[in-house]
Amino acid sequence: MRQSRYRSRVAVMLCAASATMGLAACGGDDGGTAQLNWYINPDGQDTLAAIADRCSTDDYNIAIQLLPASATDQRTQLARRLAAEDSSTDLMSLDPVFVAEFANAGWLERFPDDVAGRVVDDDVLSGAADTVQWDDGVYAAPQWANTQVVWYRKSLAEAAGLDMEQPVTWDQIIDAAAENNGTVGVQANRYEAYTVWINAMVLGAGGDIVSNTEAGREAQVDIDSEAGTAAAEIIAKLADSEARQPDFTVSNEGTSLGRMFPADPDAPGGAGEFMLNWTFVYKNYEGQVSDEEFADLGWARYPQTIEGQDSKPPIGGIDIGVGAYSEHTDFALEAAECITDADAQTELAVNDGLMPARQSAYESSELQEAYDPSLLELFQVSIEEGGPRPKSAFYSQISSAIQSVWHSPTAVDPATTPQESATFLRDVLDGRRLL
Repeated sequence: MRQSRYRSRVAVMLCAASATMGLAACGGDDGGTAQLNWYINPDGQDTLAAIADRCSTDDYNIAIQLLPASATDQRTQLARRLAAEDSSTDLMSLDPVFVAEFANAGWLERFPDDVAGRVVDDDVLSGAADTVQWDDGVYAAPQWANTQVVWYRKSLAEAAGLDMEQPVTWDQIIDAAAENNGTVGVQANRYEAYTVWINAMVLGAGGDIVSNTEAGREAQVDIDSEAGTAAAEIIAKLADSEARQPDFTVSNEGTSLGRMFPADPDAPGGAGEFMLNWTFVYKNYEGQVSDEEFADLGWARYPQTIEGQDSKPPIGGIDIGVGAYSEHTDFALEAAECITDADAQTELAVNDGLMPARQSAYESSELQEAYDPSLLELFQVSIEEGGPRPKSAFYSQISSAIQSVWHSPTAVDPATTPQESATFLRDVLDGRRLL
């Protein structure tokens, strides 16, 4: 069993429980075994529980606490605890986009230089390493790195005459699906993933939603641009296309999964789909569909917004933060290193399709056996060359403001939506309008 390399800097006088949260928050140097509460999102629960058990020591046990399913609800629950200076929030699984906000609010422990040097060493893919840094400091440890690719039926692409070995555009896959009884799966419900889609298309056209985000509320709003218009044109085209899926306006990561292998090929959309989705898709279908169907599953880089201009695949995943009000900060920092090590990342990828942030994990024999080599390469390239959502202490407001104007996707108008959303976002950041 691993032994603590740190000494808790907080003298714990009594074993107490949080009156407001009802969670144990005591033990450690006074002779007891401390409990570290780790708030996780629902992905890979069994694997995470095993990792928590492996990373517990004689000094502390890591207890799993479950967060809601959506990123927005996860943020809300954690923010409420941390705003109340909750000492029982020791470790937390964070969507990368919230690291800046939480660090700026003083809710995350800044990793000491020696720890920071280990959790974002040269083994960590650059796209993932960037997500944990804010204001010249490291405030979390990358645990797994997510990205999106085009999942598709090879037979559908072949019928459309698309060479998926070459870059494809959004226009091409929408047209190919519409003309060959297929569909295009996206995330267009009014939630965080819709902002992910819009942001990726704007980045792919060489623009951004906002810039100079270090200025906080004074950040520059850029979405009223040619890039914003290009993104709106794609949404409007899909909304008006026969490739649109029936639940388009409320679609999410799970709703389009069943449309890849329809039972009736002659029914509407029966030829399958081009689906933009995260890395978990491969494991979702493996062993769940016939061998013939699984052999027909293809993957390719995220579509180009502008033909000939490299796409910017979305960057996601989970970073592990340490609560600033934890009574066992040093224990939690040590635990954060353990639960994000290469072995833990390999386990999550093999068991749950949650891909590593560390290069060495991709090179492990376990992953080489579990995945097609071309898919592992595609994931790594997408993470390295992808594009993040705006890194801002006000990201939550930025995302909600974008969703407010761009939803419903069937109402998106390239001539007006980018300008309207820029005006609304500017007003929100300036405090003139409420979300």
